Amino acid sequence: MAYKPELLATAASLEELRRLIAAGADAFVIGEARYGTRLAGEFTLEMIAEAVKIARPHGVRVYAALNNLMDNEAAESLNTYVSTLADVGVDAFVFGDPAVLMAARSHAPGIALHWNAEMTSTNYVTANYWGRRGATRYVLARELNMEQVIDTAAASDLEVQVQVHGMTNIYHSKRSLVGSYLDHQTEPERLPQKDKDRGLYVMEAERQDERYPIYEDINGTHIMSSDDICMVENIHELLEAGVSSLKIEGIMKSMDYNETVVRSYRQAIDSYLSDPEAYAFNEEWLEAIQQIQDPNRELSYGFFYKEQVY
Repeated sequence: MAYKPELLATAASLEELRRLIAAGADAFVIGEARYGTRLAGEFTLEMIAEAVKIARPHGVRVYAALNNLMDNEAAESLNTYVSTLADVGVDAFVFGDPAVLMAARSHAPGIALHWNAEMTSTNYVTANYWGRRGATRYVLARELNMEQVIDTAAASDLEVQVQVHGMTNIYHSKRSLVGSYLDHQTEPERLPQKDKDRGLYVMEAERQDERYPIYEDINGTHIMSSDDICMVENIHELLEAGVSSLKIEGIMKSMDYNETVVRSYRQAIDSYLSDPEAYAFNEEWLEAIQQIQDPNRELSYGFFYKEQVY
């Protein structure tokens, strides 16, 4: 079978899902906050079913996010939830907790499993461990460099997924840190607004030019990176390594922004696949992103070209 990498996106709404399909996305990760965390938008079961109906005629896949930290109440409802997701036709579950794996084995045995444990997915031995337990894909930690990504892709029997664009999570707490802080402010009318649309950020004393977006939802407090990964210029290295899935993280980005980003990566990937030996990067793909990039957020290579840091 010919190598066909997947361009994976997120969506905050059904409208955005439609637009990103038209822009060239091959698959989406969507879900609801009770079971998934740091989602671009909230999708009820009815919306997930509709997303599948929209995506299926285009050959586009829909993955349900079940990557939250599961408490007892959530774990007890997993059997019914995964069964319903299977009935509406999702293609895979994105999970980190073994409770999801156990529920899927019993109540959704035909659904693919993508293991995503954020910062702890750092080696191919762990990948193969989850593969023996039913996982089909391994979502690599964002802190791995290019050499480690290539080594893992070569040594693992699972599909390998990496993030190639967008912001990353750098801190998560179940505590209501934002709410606790705002309780001490003198503008009570602003207190209820602490979600992704609020525009809050954290700064370091020594690096006040860097702003780390911070928001709070039912899963606690999330602090995000001050820059955005952008690997469109070097996407050929990941394609040469045979990476299965290339994710564009669209959280806290506008629909127009995500559409432009998906289109640029689609063009780069298709150009490479059409003739790998003659592939040449087109500066217009990067320039299209640069034109709409927030000037306060640098485009960077993330950890791809850094020393091991975890």
